[in-house]
Amino acid sequence: MKERNPRKLFAWSIPKPQSVAGTVFSIEPRGALIDIGAKTAAYIPIQEMSINRVESPEEVLQSNETREFFILTDENEDGQLTLSIRRIEYMRAWERVRQLQAEDATVRSQVFATNRGGALVRIEGLRGFIPGSHISTRKPKEELVAEELPLKFLEVDEDRNRLVLSHRRALVERKMNRLEVGEVVIGTVRGIKPYGAFIDIGGVSGLLHISEISHDHIDTPHSVFNVNDEVKVMIIDLDAERGRISLSTKQLEPEPGAMVKNRELVYEKAEEMAAKFREKMLAQKQAKAGIEVPVDATDSDELSDEILEDVPSAMEEDLPEETTAAVTEETPEPVAEATPEVVTEATPEPVAEATSEPVTEATPEATLEVSAEIPPATVE
Repeated sequence: MKERNPRKLFAWSIPKPQSVAGTVFSIEPRGALIDIGAKTAAYIPIQEMSINRVESPEEVLQSNETREFFILTDENEDGQLTLSIRRIEYMRAWERVRQLQAEDATVRSQVFATNRGGALVRIEGLRGFIPGSHISTRKPKEELVAEELPLKFLEVDEDRNRLVLSHRRALVERKMNRLEVGEVVIGTVRGIKPYGAFIDIGGVSGLLHISEISHDHIDTPHSVFNVNDEVKVMIIDLDAERGRISLSTKQLEPEPGAMVKNRELVYEKAEEMAAKFREKMLAQKQAKAGIEVPVDATDSDELSDEILEDVPSAMEEDLPEETTAAVTEETPEPVAEATPEVVTEATPEPVAEATSEPVTEATPEATLEVSAEIPPATVE
């Protein structure tokens, strides 16, 4: 029987370490030699020294410094390993953003570039993408470069190198903390579409869907509203997860069709009708729970769902040299999504606007999909 080499037989089962401690003993113009205790010094190229762009090795390393390195490649024919600091920083960055997402944290970051689909920011050194449908500002995207925005996480996917964020959701969530379902608010019509009107209610945009304008049939919102009209509406849904505020005037009508025939009567009776709506909603909620409802109860509650668009990957290696240059290509047309439960017809997403700026017409929610044009987020 032929004798087999036990080292060859079992070598596959002994995992190699992914990282190693090493000491810098020689710094070169485009890299450095690292003593890791092997016969041959390991090498780290300048592009592997940091998650950020580095012009000189001395920005990151010092002679005789000892630190942790990631083993990027096996030994070459000269027995030399290639090391990386950047890979370690990426792993730690992904771990941190996953933690921030789990905490539902709001982060702030500066826009460093724009592309045809949205804007690019850096979060913990990773490149994050804000879809155009999730940018809530009146400014053109190209003018956002160097502006700091509050952001919420939409998607954190290390395997697919996707880090997607929402400016709109951060603003809407902040505003939603001061709003309630069943509350009557005064707003201004900022945009009219065939499917409804977008209403500025103190810095964020809510959607008054055509089906929630009146109990009577409405052919088009243009037949009822004009841009810049001041309107009194009731909040019927607050969806912080999707960044949606859904509005209604139909629920405020004291009699069917009043919004078309006698708008002033609707506004005069708005608080009274809203109180009845809150009582009805509470009665439905309590009935489901099997609890008797007090006659004078006027509380209300909640609802929820999800979103997405073309996403550039979170890694830096495919970034152009000048990352601050905005790309001014046309944004692809977004795809309308279904309306929240309280609305009876399909509706696109409402878009929240920054409280410091006037609200513009909201863009319907887009669907996030992988694109071949998306540069990767991490080192591959």
